[in-house]
Parts: sequence; structure tokens; C-alpha cells
Amino acid sequence: MSQTLTIIIPCYNEELLIEKTYQRVNDVINSLPNLDGTILFINDGSKDKTAEKLNIIASNDAKVQVIHFSRNFGHQPAVTAGINNTLTDLAIIIDADLQDPPELFGEMLDLYNSSKCNSIYCVRKTRKGETFFKKITAKYFYKIMDRLSEVPIPLDTGDFRLIDKIIINEFKNLTEKNKFVRGLISWIGFVQIPFYYERDERLAGETKYPMKKMIRFALNGILYFSKKPLKLAIQMGLLSTMVAFVFFVYILYGYFYSGQTVAGWASTLTIVVFFGGIQLLTIGLVAQYIANIFDEVKGRPDYIIANKVNF
Repeated sequence: MSQTLTIIIPCYNEELLIEKTYQRVNDVINSLPNLDGTILFINDGSKDKTAEKLNIIASNDAKVQVIHFSRNFGHQPAVTAGINNTLTDLAIIIDADLQDPPELFGEMLDLYNSSKCNSIYCVRKTRKGETFFKKITAKYFYKIMDRLSEVPIPLDTGDFRLIDKIIINEFKNLTEKNKFVRGLISWIGFVQIPFYYERDERLAGETKYPMKKMIRFALNGILYFSKKPLKLAIQMGLLSTMVAFVFFVYILYGYFYSGQTVAGWASTLTIVVFFGGIQLLTIGLVAQYIANIFDEVKGRPDYIIANKVNF
């Protein structure tokens, strides 16, 4: 009995790579026995010739589907759209930059069929072609995320993974905005197992996650998946109150018993800056959570589809 599989590929400004990506993914699908495969590209509002090339590919191959967004909504909405439009037994999420090798699909399917799991998340043993700064920040992001999150989030994993129909259907029921896909799939639960691999370097083009986007992505993941920062804000407030009380006792002691008081403005300024910083940090943290609530209340969709091809 053959399995049905959708390869979900979000892409943004990948005109230099998109044909190569299609060719490698298509070759792998054609080489796998008892598999009815579909390739689903999500064009995330690309401004180069990605859309044109995808339409040409789809016109020549009926198993290629394309979703064009009305504008650039981001990587996570693109992955979300891919999952929401998947009707097959299985799906594999992979980026268009070919850092995650499509040639691993066969091993992932074998592991899925032998283990009877619901999801296989791919763990990077090495990250070729990435700077030391990118590696170290990614490492500590995942550690912090796992520590703060209320559900375990595996270290060194991205969105490259295999999910079955159970996970797909449960994911479609999640209506929250600004989805952190890998975290949500972990939150869904069921049987999820790791698959270790060597990550390649990007073949062409530039990364679509510069520092600014990485920071926004990290904050999204933390703030949408944990209430612990709010608890930390409370703890910081209590700590600052205790420090202020101790300092007040010290001043009273100096005034009544030793006859000495702290001279000058430096100590006063230090305390004011300390407490001011704590207050601003706490207010900013609470404001970010309120902003997330504001996004949810507006009820806008994660993305808008301009048109679909081969559906």
C-alpha cells in the first residue's frame, strides 16, 4: 500500500536556487517506492523571479502545487499555510535553501515506518557554512527556549521534520497568531523521535534570517510559549524591593548610631538607575505580552493567499 506525502517548501526570493531545489526534491520522490508524492511550494511574497519560475515548474509537473501570498508574511506563516493545505498521510517540512538535504527523506520515512511514531524532528549534529556567532547564538537560544517553555523543545532543531496526519490535523485546529511552528508541534505531543543529520551550507543566495529577524523570531517563541518571563519580572520586583529595604535600614543605622550618612550623589543615582531599569524592563515585558494579546484580539489571518496553482 502506497503512502501519500507532501513536501512543504516555504520560499522567499530564491530565484537562484528554486529550480535546483525542485530538481533534487523531485529526484528523491521519484526514487522512493510505494510513495505518492506532492511538492508544495509556498511563495512568501517574493520580489524576484521566484514566482515566475515556480509557475513554470508547476505547468510542467502536475504533482507540483504552488501557493502565492499577497505579500511577504514571514517564514512561519508560510509553513503554517503549507500544513493547512496538506491533505496527505504525511508531510515533510524543508526550506528551499537546501541546507537540509532532501536525500534524507528515504531514511526519515524508513524510521517513521519502523518506529510507528507521529513526528520525526531533525537534529543538527553540525551546521556547515555558518559563522561562530550564528552557531553560539542559536545554541543558547534553544537552551533558553527549552528552559523557559512549559513543554520540552528539542535542542538544535528547526522546522525540518516529518509529521503524520494526526499531527497535521491537530495543527490545523490551532488558531493562535504568530505561530512558533516547531514549538507548537512539540506542544501537540504524541510520539516524537529525533533524527540526527549533518546540515549543509547554503548553495546560493543570502540567508532570509538576518539578526533583526532572528531576534524577533526568538522573542516570538519565548513570549508565545512561556509565562516564565512574567514570573521573572515579579521576582525581580521582589528582589529590588528587598535591596531597597536593606539600603533603607543601612541609612537609618548610619544616621542614628554611627552618625554617618552616605555623602554625595553617586550612591543615590546608582539606586535610582537600578530601580528605574527594573521598572522599565518589567513594564516593557508586560507591554509585549499585551501586544501579543492585541494581535490575537484583532483576529487577522496569519497570511493572505493571492492564488493557488495545481490545486
